[in-house]
Amino acid sequence: MAQCKRFVCKSCGKAIEAWDDGNPYYVDKRGKKHYAYHPEKERDRCTGNDSAYLCLGCGAEFMNDLEAPVAACPKCGSPKMADCYKLGGKPCPYCKKGKFAVDPDYFAIS
Repeated sequence: MAQCKRFVCKSCGKAIEAWDDGNPYYVDKRGKKHYAYHPEKERDRCTGNDSAYLCLGCGAEFMNDLEAPVAACPKCGSPKMADCYKLGGKPCPYCKKGKFAVDPDYFAIS
């Protein structure tokens, strides 16, 4: 079972949702990546995981392959990045004033 959280900037209200299991994938014989989410039976074939990341410098949202992680934002090159599922307490790159906090009124599972 996967769980989703919503993080909201206390200053500007920007909201970002993230799942705890990221985006599990498997690679077919041709080398193409396929995503398999809970409860799909193909999930047993997964060997990697792409996780949603947020650049804390420019606000770009991108997928980071945990099998070959990037060390900097692909858009601006900043090393200041965060896993979207772990945004609690991180500074907001949109307004540059607030910090993200878990929305206690939001909960989703699959």
